[in-house]
Amino acid sequence: MASRIAVLNHYRPQIKYGPTVQRRELVEYIAQHTTLDEGGTLQVLMELRDAIVHNNSHGRGVRLGTYLPNINYRGMLDVSQRLDRELKRDLNAGEGRPTPNNRKSIGRTPDEIVALWDREHPNDPER
Repeated sequence: MASRIAVLNHYRPQIKYGPTVQRRELVEYIAQHTTLDEGGTLQVLMELRDAIVHNNSHGRGVRLGTYLPNINYRGMLDVSQRLDRELKRDLNAGEGRPTPNNRKSIGRTPDEIVALWDREHPNDPER
């Protein structure tokens, strides 16, 4: 029997990702859209990275979105990032949209998704 989590993960809307933008492409894009040259752009990005590392290593979040330091049970540090509200607003108001998988699930409640699973998988109902 499928678990509720497995059912929701199977049907949830997911973004169909394109290739990840590498640092070089990001630098070129920013340089083309600002008065900075590629060297200056790279320097700013590296300083931003260093500022996030410095502040997170001192237990401080950074507002550009928020970058919060985390620590696991083995003492290894990690960073979780939450998008800035303005960035999220601008992203959702923008012209482009990635192609989602499971488009039919957009706007459905978890209970509706489970009911869909049960209809499509009568021999493996959610439990």
